[in-house]
Amino acid sequence: MTTSCPIDRIVKRDGSVVRYDRERIATAVFQALNSMGRPDLERAASLAVKVERALVAAYGGGDRLPTVEDIQDVVESVLMEEGLTDVAREYIIYRHQRAMARAARAYTFEVADFVPYRKIYEVLRWNIDHGCDSVRGLNRIVRSGAFPAFVGAVDARYEEEAGLAAQGILRNLGAIRLVIVAGPSSSGKTTTTLKIAERLRRAGAAFHAVNIDHYFFNLEDHPRDEFGDYDYETPQALDLELINRHLQALLAGETVRTPHYDFKTGRRELDVHPMRLRDNEILLVDSLHGLHADMTASVPEANKYRVYVETLGQVKSDDGALMRWADNRLLRRMQRDRRYRNLQPLQTLTHWHYVRRSELQNIIPYIHTADVIVNTALPYELPILRRRLFRTISSARRSFADDARRRDAYIRANRIYDLLKPMRGVRDDTCVSPTSLLREFIGGSAYTY
Repeated sequence: MTTSCPIDRIVKRDGSVVRYDRERIATAVFQALNSMGRPDLERAASLAVKVERALVAAYGGGDRLPTVEDIQDVVESVLMEEGLTDVAREYIIYRHQRAMARAARAYTFEVADFVPYRKIYEVLRWNIDHGCDSVRGLNRIVRSGAFPAFVGAVDARYEEEAGLAAQGILRNLGAIRLVIVAGPSSSGKTTTTLKIAERLRRAGAAFHAVNIDHYFFNLEDHPRDEFGDYDYETPQALDLELINRHLQALLAGETVRTPHYDFKTGRRELDVHPMRLRDNEILLVDSLHGLHADMTASVPEANKYRVYVETLGQVKSDDGALMRWADNRLLRRMQRDRRYRNLQPLQTLTHWHYVRRSELQNIIPYIHTADVIVNTALPYELPILRRRLFRTISSARRSFADDARRRDAYIRANRIYDLLKPMRGVRDDTCVSPTSLLREFIGGSAYTY
């Protein structure tokens, strides 16, 4: 057990915080070396020390706790830097096998290890059937001229899933008073909420939507790091007390005045929008932390219906690695922040470690409470986002390559660069409908956000 390392705690996959142990790194590296027929405990221990130094440089200067995911990324990076490309590859395989073993143990369950394995399998089968489960497959679709038809098929799949979520609500109208659409950053919560609302309206169900983002505290009230960046990704960045007070009042038929938050200035104004629910109305809530217990503690459990949305994409790179859901969402957020929130893409990239830490601690552990899961990954978005962001990703690799404090941003940029480099970009997005979820991020939506 390491005792002198400035990093003494890490965040596990389930969001819990545990003690840091360098020996676990050394063991994983040794297993990779052993797989190559070069078992060497001393070398494994030495490499673990180098990994630890890299972690300290990136995370040891404050309260930034690395996640298991962060540590594994740094291990791969250090192995590559040491010229151990083959060992790095074995480590990646070992990492993948561990994930698959978790999946095999839990396959019969909808959610296990905080991952919806059954849902992922459905997504994978759909992608294989439509030839979009890899970069090569997407390139074939673009080259063949079938891209517009492909866009239509992907959107139809998503619309069907949003429809199933709405059906679940309609089947339980008698008991449900609060519908929560939750999920991690840039998963498409707002558009999914609007899609569900459309279906409720067509079915004659009365509802009223409230955007919880307006309950953020002023940006200046959040803690800042050494780079001047604010951590506003936690549930505590929201005025939870006011949210619960307003929810309770609304469901009791009282009138409240909700706040208004300006994302460009980072400031909120209280008591702005009057709001009241009629007796037969359902309240729709779109919130990053909607599944977090403290968010809606004032509402009885029997009166809630929870929809969880996530980019459960299953697209392989040229080397066989699956694109990470968080990387898909990072690209979306880079585009959205630049367009709507007065932030440059590199700012979004360097802020992302806050996003991932909060997701692991405050969002993912609550997936099992959801009544339905909606996959919001759109395979066609990758060629479109590639055209908009690849140059920025390339610049980030160069900017952060030698900055130890930005290793996390460099690793993410490098991983996305490798995925997007062989992908054919799409400039013309006119085949993307104004009602597409992607329009939430690239603009041109028929919806008002």
